Amino acid sequence: MADIQTTGRLADAVRGEVAKAVVGQDEVTDALLIGLLTGGHILLEGVPGTAKTLIARTVACALDASFKRIQFSPDLMPSDVVGTNVFDLETQSFRLRQGPIFANIVLADEINRTPPKTQAALLEAMQERQVTIDGVSHALPAPFLVIATQNPVEYEGTYPLPEAQLDRFQQKVAIGYPSEAEELAIVRRHTGGMEMVDLAALGVRPVASADDIVAARAVLDTIVVDESVSAYVTAIVRATREHPALSLGASPRAGVSLLVGAKAAAVIAGRDFVTPDDVKSMAPRCLRHRLMVRAEVEIEGTNADVVLADILGQVPVPR
Repeated sequence: MADIQTTGRLADAVRGEVAKAVVGQDEVTDALLIGLLTGGHILLEGVPGTAKTLIARTVACALDASFKRIQFSPDLMPSDVVGTNVFDLETQSFRLRQGPIFANIVLADEINRTPPKTQAALLEAMQERQVTIDGVSHALPAPFLVIATQNPVEYEGTYPLPEAQLDRFQQKVAIGYPSEAEELAIVRRHTGGMEMVDLAALGVRPVASADDIVAARAVLDTIVVDESVSAYVTAIVRATREHPALSLGASPRAGVSLLVGAKAAAVIAGRDFVTPDDVKSMAPRCLRHRLMVRAEVEIEGTNADVVLADILGQVPVPR
């Protein structure tokens, strides 16, 4: 059975493997680790070329986990995601042809480029860890993590995710441009002839298995959460429902996601207890996509992150 020290070493090992292929983006790597430990799905939002796909592939490679990439497009059908039953002429019977959703880590690339009907095909998989095809339920492998990406600036020909689907994502991570030093390091790697497609050539190797992740999830149950920290989480979530700049606040599910995410953040930091700082660090990732800013406020340049910063500054921090 895994313990906190073992899980902390596993997280450090994965970070080390990701660093062989990706420069910077430590927050994204930690978000994926927290998602794997908690079973919470991740939405990555960033402009093209910021290593969203590369990070997902590298984490899967470091965990020796199955990985599938789905390129979402306007003509993608639900059966292209979950699979379908096909007739086998040899056996004169139907057999299941599994879709790419049957993997430990699924990259839903540019998820907002496909119509709502296909987006909805992910709902059951993300919530229930199973898919239903022709009335028969099929369990998905464990661990199961959906990493979805979308472009924050290109909206033509896209289908914004509905609130019900956004709420299925534990975290939304905003990926920005690298720092000047990080960007120089990226250019230098390519000057040296590095090929980012071949992770094996970069020295990325499995440092844990999918079973190790499943075992590590049990560690979360041992993490101590003081009553004052639980109250702090509740106060933050309830404050989002009362803030004048928001027309929609966070749901109870958001509070649970925030608390569980904070517990996982404590684990990968090597601690057996949650601090208010764990909650504050996870709050933007767990709440920003669940809030709806009023139109008259948004037009002035205020977004969910600005509102959350205001809320975190007002809610008393437990000592």
